Amino acid sequence: MTERAYDKNTVWTHAVLPPMAPLAADHTADVCVVGAGIAGLTTAYLLAKAGKRVVVLDNGAVGGGESGFTTAHITHALDRRWASLAKLHGVSHLRLAARSHTAAIETIERIVKEEEIDCDFRRVHGYLFAAPGSPPMTLRDEIEAAHRAGLGSTHYVDRAPLFDFDTGPAVCFPDQAQFHIRRYLGGLSRAIERDGGKLYTLAHVVDVDEDAVPHKVVVKTARGLQVVAGEAVLATNSPFIPRISVHMKQAGYRTYVIGLRMPRGAVPPGLYWDTADPFHYVRLANVDGADGPDEVLIVGGEDHKTGQAGDADQRYARLEAWARERFTQAGEVQHRWSGEVMETVDGLAYIGRVKRDSRILISTGDCGNGMTHGTIAGLVISDLVQGRENRMASLFDPTRVNLSLAAVSEYVKENVNVACQYASWLGKGDVGDVAQIAPGAGAVVRRGLKKLAVYRDPRGQIQEMSAMCSHLGGIVSWNPAERSWDCRCHGARYDAMGRVLRGPATADLTPVAPSEAPAGESVTPPRPPEVVAVPVTAVSLPQNRPAT
Repeated sequence: MTERAYDKNTVWTHAVLPPMAPLAADHTADVCVVGAGIAGLTTAYLLAKAGKRVVVLDNGAVGGGESGFTTAHITHALDRRWASLAKLHGVSHLRLAARSHTAAIETIERIVKEEEIDCDFRRVHGYLFAAPGSPPMTLRDEIEAAHRAGLGSTHYVDRAPLFDFDTGPAVCFPDQAQFHIRRYLGGLSRAIERDGGKLYTLAHVVDVDEDAVPHKVVVKTARGLQVVAGEAVLATNSPFIPRISVHMKQAGYRTYVIGLRMPRGAVPPGLYWDTADPFHYVRLANVDGADGPDEVLIVGGEDHKTGQAGDADQRYARLEAWARERFTQAGEVQHRWSGEVMETVDGLAYIGRVKRDSRILISTGDCGNGMTHGTIAGLVISDLVQGRENRMASLFDPTRVNLSLAAVSEYVKENVNVACQYASWLGKGDVGDVAQIAPGAGAVVRRGLKKLAVYRDPRGQIQEMSAMCSHLGGIVSWNPAERSWDCRCHGARYDAMGRVLRGPATADLTPVAPSEAPAGESVTPPRPPEVVAVPVTAVSLPQNRPAT
């Protein structure tokens, strides 16, 4: 099996999406939405339907960011788990969180029906089963916490309904859901345009100015074009506004997914999770239509903090071994991809205004449940923009402060980790010399007091850049699986040539001039400043964990 066959080849890749025209002129709008993932398009859909003039900007295609790398579990069985959330939130907030995610499932189902979106939406049950070595009370604690959250239908079963292996006792979450994410987003985008909204690509947003025009925001792009709007929504996986505060309360994690061919009917439809840390997550997807002979078994897990591991091949191998041990009819691995998850300190997303009376709103911190959190974002933000009360708004407020012991401990742990990554500036590079870098690979190299991110392209040409992330000066690491530079501190990502792929960074890595390179090496000249980033969402990749 070749690397080429796997590289970001998701099960959703071949969906036909409506084209987006490049942003070619300035525009005005009531609302400018940045990001064409599930949060951005749900927000734009609801606002356009309410009669607002909406412009959606993205540097790539519909679903070209993290929403396109999800596994599209639509569930109120949250990844942080209810037993953990019960330590972070009081009962009233716990119940509101459960109602919010349940409402999100219902909203997706309603939109699918009303807009007649062909996206394989179906209701299925979800099952959480114990991993080897899990404490005996783990499942019972989860049921009790789910009941405190108001999810009374959650119940204990003797085993999950899988044929090939006995899971042992499990928690059943009835009436969850799944769908084909890109087909769903395609349906949303068509409905937005039908209702007068505009969607534009090649729009790498680099700033939002609240002061330039009275009672307006100016959304600025890298090519000098702008949208003047009443309000701006940064529906990106990791927003560049606010620059610091929200990123001290969340952290980026990579998560990995494989898709194995499976005879139709060999695995009962459902969503499946175990209690390992990091946990595994499983579902089925159609590959040849609903009547085809085979399905794809989607299996994910093996999470780690972004930029802090370089062993993707081993993680994919462990996923495959785990899957084959439990699903004995599984065929060849056809898909292999990874995605980004933003984990907040209290397990719930940040949705709303960046500060009181601001005209900038954000959606971030999906916590592995991007399908429901992204839909909640649409419900909350559309109400806030229209001046309507929304009972969910305070729960997801980005400015909230959670002073529970569990949340404070998580905050301290994540920020100590970030501090340790800054300390890595003092260490040596990945290799001692540029000559040790193979074609098609990258490495961090120390040169005097500086650290450089050095990439050797397949032809042997060297591209050298500062290893300093343009967001807050963290150091980047080479990601061999994605051929990208990933920031160890706050999760920004750049392509091999240093062009920004996802926020919170908005600027590329700084090139090193050829005169600064060592003698004897062929160095690619620095990039011109007006290069447009590759067609993936520039400040947005969502949303969502392949797990959710």
